[in-house]
Amino acid sequence: MKLIDTHCHIYLDDFDPEQDELIVAAQKSGIDTLLLPNVDLSTVERMHVLCDRYPDFAFPMMGLHPTSVDANYSENLRQIEAHISKRPYYGIGEIGIDLYWDKTYLKEQKIVFEEQLRWSIELDLPVAIHTRDAYPEVLDSIYKIDAEKLKGVFHSFTGTGEELEEIKKLSNFKIGINGVITFKNSKLSEILQQTSINQIVLETDAPYLAPVPYRGKRNEPVYIWRTAEKIADIYKLTLEETVYITRKNALKLFKIANKTI
Repeated sequence: MKLIDTHCHIYLDDFDPEQDELIVAAQKSGIDTLLLPNVDLSTVERMHVLCDRYPDFAFPMMGLHPTSVDANYSENLRQIEAHISKRPYYGIGEIGIDLYWDKTYLKEQKIVFEEQLRWSIELDLPVAIHTRDAYPEVLDSIYKIDAEKLKGVFHSFTGTGEELEEIKKLSNFKIGINGVITFKNSKLSEILQQTSINQIVLETDAPYLAPVPYRGKRNEPVYIWRTAEKIADIYKLTLEETVYITRKNALKLFKIANKTI
């Protein structure tokens, strides 16, 4: 089995000095691909260094995270964009709108999100979308820019059934499922009954959102197997079938060199 983690931040200093050890463990477990979305200007170099160390395993995306949008958004976005022509990227992300913590920069978040959506169309790259308390705003921007030309994943999906139905109307989008699916108080298992496993890609969002029984601890790539097992249980599939289908879904979105189903 070859499993793809479609959203992982293992380049962050939360993993120092154990990055290499954790990557070896992930590879031994059967994971053969990590997709690494950027956060902001402070994380670019760390992400690049790790991807250069593991060029056939770790694949970067480039973007500006919504919680990093502030009064300097225009210059920060310009510097983020400048990186795109310098090396291959496999997605535009992590981008989106987050109104959970602070609504101060909603207008600026929308400007930044929509500009990065335009990049994805120009470059024919998928987007990794972060949305928290902001589904109406995110969907509004997607339709405003061009829902038919956009493709990507609603990362860390924890939305309602109604929000899932709205995502299903976007033919080129998947939902990213991580450790939240294993939480006892999560309604996700029931909500996922509304859609097919063909809509799902697997992710960790490491170091965040570790699955049970590691909840509350630092998440690690190898823990994605707990999420895969839960998805297999929900859809009454074998683990092998689950890994195969979600891998196929991921590779339909992310065109990764030398990676096949």
